[in-house]
Amino acid sequence: MQTMSLNQTPDNAPVFQLKGSMLAITVLELARNDLESLDRQLAAKVAQAPNFFSNTPLVLALDKLPSSEGAIDLPGLMRVCRHHGLRTLAIRASRIEDIAAAIAIDLPVLPPSGARERPLEPEPEVRKPEPAPAPAEPQVRPTRIITAPVRGGQQVYAPGGDLVVTGSVSPGAELLADGNIHVYGAMRGRALAGIKGDTKARVFCLQMTAEMVSIAGQYRVCEDLRREPLWGTAVQFSLSGDVLNITRL
Repeated sequence: MQTMSLNQTPDNAPVFQLKGSMLAITVLELARNDLESLDRQLAAKVAQAPNFFSNTPLVLALDKLPSSEGAIDLPGLMRVCRHHGLRTLAIRASRIEDIAAAIAIDLPVLPPSGARERPLEPEPEVRKPEPAPAPAEPQVRPTRIITAPVRGGQQVYAPGGDLVVTGSVSPGAELLADGNIHVYGAMRGRALAGIKGDTKARVFCLQMTAEMVSIAGQYRVCEDLRREPLWGTAVQFSLSGDVLNITRL
């Protein structure tokens, strides 16, 4: 009779689990096949908010490209996006040539989406010429207050200040602020505070069940947050060096 040592496991012992997850993914919807212009325009966005695209997971939406634009250089498009911090996970396409290009490099293809998607536009900093030296004006803007629930697919940005949401934040929604973020309802979406590098920014939640929380580019995702004993409770997030801390409110 064979015996099994303490270090052995049965051949049929499970080594993985399949789990569902709802993470908000940025969608880059391409209107023209012009990689040079895309490169310049992405660079302009990054200049406005240097941490805005830091290692952001991305779906390339090519389903709005007209047939007259011709076949796109998909590897070249992915290189342009990667250069600016956007990490392509899949494409969304309907044209045969785009689907074939993705299959050739083992990139997943998603069907065209009917969901509503709202554009996210970081506001540029306006620089005014000064005729003579003068005291610097504060960059802080009034707190942005959102009293309605933030639905899935919505993106709300508070440039130059704090963001306060008095209602709930649904899965798939995204909150962004140059300063702090306060959520007084259930927080089930993504919260990115201090997106221009403010390491003193904080995130406050009365019910923390978030998909992702980030401060100045340091982030923790849902799979990690669920293991916290403070999951589902009132908490605050703060940054110590490169460590994102969670404490009870």
